[in-house]
Amino acid sequence: MKRRLEEELIRWKNELKNRKPLLINGARQVGKTWLLKEFARNHYSNSVHVNLDLNQRVSAFFENSREPEYLIKMLEAEYQQRIEPKKTLLIIDEIQSSERALLSLKYFCEDAPHYHVAAAGSLLGVAVNREKYSFPVGKVHTLKLFPLDFEEYLWANGQEFLANEIRQAFHGLKPLPEGLHLSAIDSYRKYLAIGGMPSCINAFCAGTSLNEIPETQGEIVNNYLADMAKYSSASDAVKIRACYNSLATQLGKDNHKFQYKVVQKGGTSTIFGAAIEWLVLAGIALKCQRTEQGAQPITSNLDLSSFKLYMGDIGLLCMKAGVRLTDVVIGVPHHFQGALAENYVAQQLMATGHELFYWTSDNTAEVDFLVQTQNGVSAIEVKSATNTRSHSLRIFSDKFKPERTIRLSLKPFGSGGNITAVPLYATFCL
Repeated sequence: MKRRLEEELIRWKNELKNRKPLLINGARQVGKTWLLKEFARNHYSNSVHVNLDLNQRVSAFFENSREPEYLIKMLEAEYQQRIEPKKTLLIIDEIQSSERALLSLKYFCEDAPHYHVAAAGSLLGVAVNREKYSFPVGKVHTLKLFPLDFEEYLWANGQEFLANEIRQAFHGLKPLPEGLHLSAIDSYRKYLAIGGMPSCINAFCAGTSLNEIPETQGEIVNNYLADMAKYSSASDAVKIRACYNSLATQLGKDNHKFQYKVVQKGGTSTIFGAAIEWLVLAGIALKCQRTEQGAQPITSNLDLSSFKLYMGDIGLLCMKAGVRLTDVVIGVPHHFQGALAENYVAQQLMATGHELFYWTSDNTAEVDFLVQTQNGVSAIEVKSATNTRSHSLRIFSDKFKPERTIRLSLKPFGSGGNITAVPLYATFCL
């Protein structure tokens, strides 16, 4: 299973000056541990894997001292392996379980940069938000890992040729041959049902029936629910679960704006604001903020009271919404297809490093996503099928003259007027 983030890891390893300990953050079960182990297998002589959630004795090492040389000696004795500078990758897993282990990265940076240390945390954003945690600001190289995007899904399924053809077609804005176009749509629809969680993709690649994939997805959701209880108070956990369980209902409405009253009658930001922040920090939900303007910088014109909340993985949304997988895979129209397409695009944009924003104008027009780059703002409208009327996109374009206006749908690549047509399966190219 090839992950694009490995290229960043190689650059980190080859950094000759000012290399800091590596810290990979991301939701649970997106593949952080596997990625680090595979990276170590391919680029180091050996590795030592420390799981702080499972080995309390090792956690005590970090409690006893923050000195890197002491920690190295104790870990060598514990795992009966030499930890050699430049040759060994020391992997500290579930680092959010130990405040002292997180703080130790600062001292590895300052006092022992010759050791290659990589840490991973599945709920790091939540942990460091608690009062007792001190984050080693400026002393770590932080990367974020998301579920596999559609291109990585194609790689995992042995469809590298199709992924390359999609990229070439995107850069040339030339439609794929009809056969490849239909094959890409078929793979896109399967991805909606399976999602980007490695365990689900592995199960499907190993021959598991699509109808059995929700069982694997359900196990992931149960682990999320367990984390909500473990990493929050009992009263907060109830609110977090309520917000999480409302996401499919929220997205199933015509107006996808998050509404507190859907979570609970009389619900307000005062009651549920912290719960939503927990979900976002945990990587379980993706927040898309409303902006009132279409010019740079987008963040200077945000309406902080209005936002959409997407599921962190499209397959988990499919499972939580109870959509018939045969309808999704075959392409039978259903009431949730617009929400699935929009959530899919949100996930792809986040995986490629974009923040999420959307624009509305007096409830008469809405652009699903705005993307800001150094060259300006691009407007993106999402259509779940081949119906591609773009009234809102034209209004936005006339008013703000964006760098690019992009319409995502099931139609092939093309352009008309000032709108660039991109198939949904090529969203990762953005």
